[in-house]
Amino acid sequence: MARHVQPAGASPAGVRPTSHLRTKLIAILVTMLGIACLIIGVSSYLVLSNSLMNRAYGQLHEAAHRAVSFKPGGLGGQPSDAGANGDSRFADRTILDAPGQGPGTLSLCTENGQTVLAGVLDSAGSAQALSEADQQTLLALSTSDETVEVDLEVGDYLVVMQENPVTEGVIVTGVPLAETHRTLAVLVAVIAAGSVAVMVGAGVLGSWIIRRTMQPLERVSQVAAGVAHMDLALETLPEATRVQPADARPGDEVGAVGYALNQLLDNVQSALEARSRTEEQMRVFVADASHELRTPLAAIKGYADMIRWTETLTDQGKTSLERVNSQTERMSRLVEDLLLLARLDEGREPEMTQVDLTELLVENVMDLQVAAPSHIWQLNLPEDVVEVRGDRSQLQQVLLNLLSNARKHTDEGTTVTASLSISASGREAMMSISDNGPGIAPEFKGKIFDRFTRADAARSGSDGTTGLGLPIAKAIVEAHGGSIDVVSRPGRTEFTVRLPLASA
Repeated sequence: MARHVQPAGASPAGVRPTSHLRTKLIAILVTMLGIACLIIGVSSYLVLSNSLMNRAYGQLHEAAHRAVSFKPGGLGGQPSDAGANGDSRFADRTILDAPGQGPGTLSLCTENGQTVLAGVLDSAGSAQALSEADQQTLLALSTSDETVEVDLEVGDYLVVMQENPVTEGVIVTGVPLAETHRTLAVLVAVIAAGSVAVMVGAGVLGSWIIRRTMQPLERVSQVAAGVAHMDLALETLPEATRVQPADARPGDEVGAVGYALNQLLDNVQSALEARSRTEEQMRVFVADASHELRTPLAAIKGYADMIRWTETLTDQGKTSLERVNSQTERMSRLVEDLLLLARLDEGREPEMTQVDLTELLVENVMDLQVAAPSHIWQLNLPEDVVEVRGDRSQLQQVLLNLLSNARKHTDEGTTVTASLSISASGREAMMSISDNGPGIAPEFKGKIFDRFTRADAARSGSDGTTGLGLPIAKAIVEAHGGSIDVVSRPGRTEFTVRLPLASA
């Protein structure tokens, strides 16, 4: 029977041919954009950081120069005599008051090991004293050090220590880095937010674009998957199993794949048609040959009977004549089987009548009990009559084939059980023939219903067979709308025939 074929445009169950590729493409796109944003962000950060730090270094150099060169005192910048303790340089003004010093400028001045000034200018230009901890941090610096960054309680500063040109001591000058750090932080936040927005937007837009771009490939994949789920042993390819012309233009990659798939399907269709013609010719030949062979076989049997009745033969001649008769009968059975298979292959409908399966099963088992008394025959029948619509002679042939197989391929003393029941759905009759023989070899089980396949090598027994009994049984059952299955293991082999009930 043909298996289910997916309609055009539907994906087979469990198959998504391009989702993985689409995900990979989107991931690659987003990753590349992320790398690009990272490179641009790092480059921008480094350039701006270098520029801001250079400006800070310049501001520090200017502030340090003003602090060292500034000489506070009188309004004219000359030293004053005021101050009884000798600290005349800072009597009126300090180096924080040097012209040009901007808000946030830090100064620390020592004389003879004593700190005489430690402050920072606020936004209003007033000096604010440094904490003791900040003073200790600044005094720990060395004049040999170059410009350094220090983290103070008043903030991050870029500072430099210089010798006091007037007295023995040092002058520490610093400029704030808070604005520089704030600018860089804003840059990082903007670059990060922009990069995330660009990556998310590219992912969403890229997914939509890739999905639209992949639609022709998905349609081609669905056609290929639909053909893959067809049983080509029994079917030909319908016209619907082709890639649409819009997706089969060899001008692009997807179109080239669709075009190649159509060419492949056309070749497969040609091969299937050629095979179908060959099989039809073979069926006609088998049917004609079987029909024509019936007449000469009947003539051979008739002449053999006439010789036996009219001629006086030696014992050897009688033996030879009996062999002629037995082989003629065997050939006649083979011809009849081939003719029946040919008719079934042509799709001829059986002559349907009401058939009592219970009665049919009892009659055939009783016949086998007489023919094979060395086996143990058992019946397992329901209380009610089970009836189906079918050809009685053909259904009887199915039963005889199954029962005779159980006899031929098992040893003496084997128990053969014939059972009849109704399926759980209440729509099918179930006939089963089981035995407790050696079972069917696993390598033979898959081809047991093939024609001219003999089971002698798989199961014990000595009777010759043609290998057509089970194929005929399968063809008859399928012609009646049923099915036949086999389950086998050492110690139990069971053939089950399912037929639609007459009431269903």
